[in-house]
Amino acid sequence: MKLGIGRYQRYRKHRNSKIQYYLSGCFKYVIPNFLNRWRKQHILNQFHTLDTATQLQIKDRVAYYNKLQETFFFSEKQVNDNPEPITLSRIKPGAMINGRHANSAYLLDTHEYTRYFNPRNKAAFLFGDITHVPGIPAFVKSRPIGNHNACSVILPLDRIRHFTFVKDNRDFNSKKDKLIGRAYITQPHRRKFWEMYFNHPLCDLGTINTGETGHPEWIVPPLPIEDHLDYKFILCLEGNDVASNLKWVMSSNSLAVMPSPRYETWFMEGQLIPNVHYVEIKPDYSDLEERLNYYIGHSRQAMEIIQNAHAYVSRFRNPSIEKITGLMVVEKYLSLVSL
Repeated sequence: MKLGIGRYQRYRKHRNSKIQYYLSGCFKYVIPNFLNRWRKQHILNQFHTLDTATQLQIKDRVAYYNKLQETFFFSEKQVNDNPEPITLSRIKPGAMINGRHANSAYLLDTHEYTRYFNPRNKAAFLFGDITHVPGIPAFVKSRPIGNHNACSVILPLDRIRHFTFVKDNRDFNSKKDKLIGRAYITQPHRRKFWEMYFNHPLCDLGTINTGETGHPEWIVPPLPIEDHLDYKFILCLEGNDVASNLKWVMSSNSLAVMPSPRYETWFMEGQLIPNVHYVEIKPDYSDLEERLNYYIGHSRQAMEIIQNAHAYVSRFRNPSIEKITGLMVVEKYLSLVSL
């Protein structure tokens, strides 16, 4: 679906620059490894210059992303569907990871952290929308929320798509009393929501699928983030794993509306508190109308959730702290690999 120049510019507003992202990522591949390893200690030393509260927050995040406690070793043979351990030197453009060409965004984001370590070190990686826990410790973008996911070690992967934040100058009370929802509808749980609420007076729903949906009336043009911000409520339904729009929605002056999340990423969705950071609806969506009407009539409580969401988002917006945290996650993993 073609967009005019003005609409294209509006559509790209609030989105990360792909050109800048790929140029920066590719440039880092030409930096000699010994310079990166020298730089690593300098970055990690910055941790000790931070205030105590920030240090504790970083330590808590590292422990959350990397729950490994004991040393482990990699078998000589790959067992079942476990990922293949590889040397860090193989994290490069065009790399074959677990028997397939890895997505370039995942490689760039992984290299952002692994380039600081000895390239002969070994680690396992599972790229993509991962909703299961691997049999061996591996770096992933996403994992199931729970107490038995230690083998899933989270890194901030696919950042170009998932880590977008917005500057929203609209006041909540000036926005439309509706829920906006735009998504690809391929999963049964998303289809169910559309079947229940398409054309509901409190909802503005549409699918941006280009293929057959069985419901041609659902198909609409893509809607810029800028236009989403005209609404008080924005739907954040999980797709293959997490809801990719949740980060920018929680940075806006609109309310994220969703069931309790089942999966988590670097954003630590498992630590979000219902009706404190987002508006929770039941897994069967049956209470949506009631929840929307409540916050339409209770704007003070709505704005408290927005303030809480902004405070939560703020911890991910400092590039220096993000770099320190990511390096500490990788360092902890590599320190536990038994050679």
